[in-house]
Amino acid sequence: MAAQTLTPPPPEVRASQPQAQLQGQTTLRFLGLPVYDARLWAAPGFALERFAQQPLVLELQYRRALSGARIAERSIAEMRRQSGFDAAAAPAWGEQLTALFPDVAAGDRLTGAYTPEGGARFWHNGRSLGTLDDVRLARLFFGIWLSPQTSEPTLRCELAACTAPGAATRTGATGG
Repeated sequence: MAAQTLTPPPPEVRASQPQAQLQGQTTLRFLGLPVYDARLWAAPGFALERFAQQPLVLELQYRRALSGARIAERSIAEMRRQSGFDAAAAPAWGEQLTALFPDVAAGDRLTGAYTPEGGARFWHNGRSLGTLDDVRLARLFFGIWLSPQTSEPTLRCELAACTAPGAATRTGATGG
């Protein structure tokens, strides 16, 4: 982890979570092809099992182009795996995410800052995109990567620098 702590946080991470340190980083692959590099930033003492009760920042740097609508659609599909998902709210949540997320190109960064009491704020290449004021939607969204019900348990543990017994490979397509 020593090398990770030397990675400077982007300005939006410093602005939203001044105490944040890099917790872990990994690459999501689909059918062997890299989709994005992910970094988790949080205050010292971050506990993965209590992710929803702690402020954090997730940074995704895309390795390929994706439409904002596709990112939103996949995010809702991944959120369905978690306890507390409200199927009746899914259409409205999908509309919110579609309106929020832009199309991305290779090299673009989407960064999201989560606070348990305040929802989430998002940036595209350091430019503010907007907020999700619905705390439940924000928790489910960040749960795509950090919830025990994630489709990517190895990615989850690589982000939080833990180990996941029996989770040696990742070939799915986790949200965002």
